[in-house]
Amino acid sequence: MPKLVRLYIRQTVVGFALSAGFVAMLLWFNVANLWHLVSGSTAGHMAGFLLFMFNGIVFSGVQFGISVMRMADHGDDTSGGKPRRMPVLNEVPIPVPVQDEAALRR
Repeated sequence: MPKLVRLYIRQTVVGFALSAGFVAMLLWFNVANLWHLVSGSTAGHMAGFLLFMFNGIVFSGVQFGISVMRMADHGDDTSGGKPRRMPVLNEVPIPVPVQDEAALRR
């Protein structure tokens, strides 16, 4: 199995585990009275499952994005170990004179 696919599966599992913990804490602390809504309704279990699934999709996507971004190669750094800094160009705003049309009509 390619390394990238293995990484994706691993981050998906971590994302869904985080989602399970997040939904469990939402229900345990009864945020926005969710425990009552989930336990008191006939479709409450479906709502809890969908909350878990949609949060799992989001969390796993974020986990994968973070792991891919952390894999960035900074290239050969020849500045003695210090990262190269790009020069910052600070543009100074220059005021532009504007003629007042009402004053010209008088």
